[in-house]
Amino acid sequence: MIDPHRIRAAQRGDTVAMNDVLDALTPYVGKICAPIALNDGPDAAQEALIAIFRGLHGLQNPAALYGWARAIAVREAVRVARRGQRQQPAELAELPDRDDPQLVVDVRDVLRRLSPEHRAVLVLRDLEGMDEQAAAAVLDLPAGTAKSRLHRARASFRKAWRS
Repeated sequence: MIDPHRIRAAQRGDTVAMNDVLDALTPYVGKICAPIALNDGPDAAQEALIAIFRGLHGLQNPAALYGWARAIAVREAVRVARRGQRQQPAELAELPDRDDPQLVVDVRDVLRRLSPEHRAVLVLRDLEGMDEQAAAAVLDLPAGTAKSRLHRARASFRKAWRS
């Protein structure tokens, strides 16, 4: 947890405090961006940290720093993943058979087969532990849309994992 006085100092333009805040947020932002943007995770994390740097002065409640940073990280990770579209969702049928000893399906491979939007809702719900309402708020979606995306993402993930 970052000292609220450090956050306020960063907001006032204290360079050392800003570096402390960004250094403390970097692993958290990276943990969120990596499973959403996959190979572009470091780029997404960098974009998110830049957005945090630029917008920190507008954060009214220092206690909300991590939630605010999480929303920025998710938004940037989805944006970077969409922009690249290097990882177009693959057909889930293309996954190798689970019994094939030469091939191992890992979580990252399965995640790569999902859309950035599905990865984002999975990260928020299953890695961050948010409920559907909170995830919907972070993603700026109606709760029903977030719930249906989560259902489809989990179903696709399970199907891919079992294949």
